[in-house]
Amino acid sequence: MHPTDSSTRLGDSIRVPRTRARIGVARRDITPPLGIRAKNWGPADWERSEGAHRPFELTALAIIAADDRPRVLLAVDGTWWRRVADEQGVRGAILDGLELDADQLMLSLSHTHAGAVLCAADAHLAGGELIPGYLEALAAAGVEAGLEALEAARPGLIEWTTGRCTLASDRELDLDGRALVGYNPAGAADDTVMIGRLSIDGAVTATLVNYACHPTTLAWQSRQVSPDYVGALREIVEQATGAPCLFVQGASGELAPREQYTGDVTVADRHGRSLGHAVMAALDALPVPGDQLTLDGVVESGAPLAVWAGRAADGGDAAAGAVASVELPLRDLPTIDELAEEWKDIDPRSREERLGRARNLRDGYITGPTVQHPLWAWRLGDAVIVAHPGEAYSRLQTTLRARFPEVPIVVINLTNGPGFVYLPTREAYERGAYQAWQTPLAPGGLELLEQHAIGVVAGLLEQ
Repeated sequence: MHPTDSSTRLGDSIRVPRTRARIGVARRDITPPLGIRAKNWGPADWERSEGAHRPFELTALAIIAADDRPRVLLAVDGTWWRRVADEQGVRGAILDGLELDADQLMLSLSHTHAGAVLCAADAHLAGGELIPGYLEALAAAGVEAGLEALEAARPGLIEWTTGRCTLASDRELDLDGRALVGYNPAGAADDTVMIGRLSIDGAVTATLVNYACHPTTLAWQSRQVSPDYVGALREIVEQATGAPCLFVQGASGELAPREQYTGDVTVADRHGRSLGHAVMAALDALPVPGDQLTLDGVVESGAPLAVWAGRAADGGDAAAGAVASVELPLRDLPTIDELAEEWKDIDPRSREERLGRARNLRDGYITGPTVQHPLWAWRLGDAVIVAHPGEAYSRLQTTLRARFPEVPIVVINLTNGPGFVYLPTREAYERGAYQAWQTPLAPGGLELLEQHAIGVVAGLLEQ
């Protein structure tokens, strides 16, 4: 209901969507060790990290809602999985340590491009000898933080709101007939920030931030590992709220900052501050935890004044979850030898990076003429969280939110696995975008995932 609606009556409220559940939060430092392999860019002429710009964090959010089924979201500062075996090894160890089933855990990477390489198969390369131990430490941190968050879970609220931030831009630029990956001034970008404010007994205990923007500020020039803009985002929100901030990456396949591919960490910090201030602007517009604005009365002054005041509100108790895969078609894939021939004239370092990614994308995901792409979804009171392992274009989140306009929907890329692949629009295939020729999926995969997600969300909302 809009406050200027002619049907407004005394006692009417502007509802704040909410989740009522037992909630707990815990954090571990997962900063990669000095010297670990951090070569994520083809042009990089170095391989080992030489320092850390900001700490890397793993933050666990435990939610035990009305169905009494614990669910744990792990927000992790990390790059991306390159092999199914590594993702399954880390997530499997965490599931075992927390004694959870696969549907109860979402392990979500922030997708910083300035982090450690998460690929044990690179152990023979410079800095790679530290990767297996780091993966073990990552799993141990997930177990420790998850157990602490579950143990700390107390009755509380997650109140949902949205903000706007112009950090993300369209990164599909055409220059002289060539499709590039960089800021396109003529393109539009989804600027939605989905925010969950967590509180217990009226005190804020954490903030969940979901935003779609590639953390590609820092590139081959920087020899430090960095959470990119996420680090300064956390700093802004945590200083203002006095509570942890969790970041989960949205559907950002074609979105990135305008200013990127730099070695200047101050640029990443500026980006993080812009997002952090957008989050705080949205949070400060909310009533105090547990309240919603209610038309409280009319005061006669020089004009008749409608007085809206915060009043306690209920609701947000439902809970349900689902894990369901969708069958997606593959395009005709060239062999690795054919790719090597196609890329023979580019910089050797960049060629090897491309070939390595092509090999890893096929291992453990492609087992036949089509693939089964998994989707995780949780209904938590008035909100729904939808997550998958790929890099969907932002159309996935805009479509879901348009289809369910009254429901706060958190859409997360790079969560669980397998399926660490781009899901571009048909237009991206037509223009020859990097994301389209890099993915093994045929055109139409994004649309099939959208329809699948709509069906899953609709089913959860009916429960």
